[in-house]
Amino acid sequence: MNVESHVMKTIFLLFYLSFSYTVAFSQTTIDSALYKKIEVMYKEDQKWRVESDKLYNKKKSVYDQATVDRKWAQTDSFNYAEAKRMIKKYGFPGYSLVGKSGSNKFFTIVQHCDDDVKFQQNVLTLMITEVNRHNASCEDYAYLKDRVLINQGKKQLYGTQCRYNPKTQKLSPLPTQDSLNLNKRRKEIGLPELSQYLKEMEKMEH
Repeated sequence: MNVESHVMKTIFLLFYLSFSYTVAFSQTTIDSALYKKIEVMYKEDQKWRVESDKLYNKKKSVYDQATVDRKWAQTDSFNYAEAKRMIKKYGFPGYSLVGKSGSNKFFTIVQHCDDDVKFQQNVLTLMITEVNRHNASCEDYAYLKDRVLINQGKKQLYGTQCRYNPKTQKLSPLPTQDSLNLNKRRKEIGLPELSQYLKEMEKMEH
């Protein structure tokens, strides 16, 4: 794994930990068994990214880089297969099925399925239906929309996908469409202004 790849994946991880907003949704019961499966997948997803970040920043870890890279790849492969099965059976798991936490965790897993952009696009299509029903997070949708666009070699819409420059210790968004109206689009979807977002992310990088 090269340095740029690591930095990009670390930045994507921070998006989830810091700006995982959700929309209120009324529900009575959820599929607890499905939620638990997603939770286990999510914990493994985060575990190896956190361990990789420790090693990258020369912090103590009980694992060496080779082990972390192997476990990371194995986890992503397993989670990808499981996410595909879940999508086929349930569609996008919204609040009514797995609660707000479960829905966000599933979205995070899909964000990391970059080797299959068609799958991410399919999830995005299913997700917007749930967003329109107030059954999924519009902010999560914005992140996935940008991720798909970047993976397709296109410009993003909301400026959620960024690159960190370790020399300047600054974040900058990857190429974005109609940058003059970027903050307007972010506000409409429920995201903070880009400058505020970048400042918060840069603090976390130090």
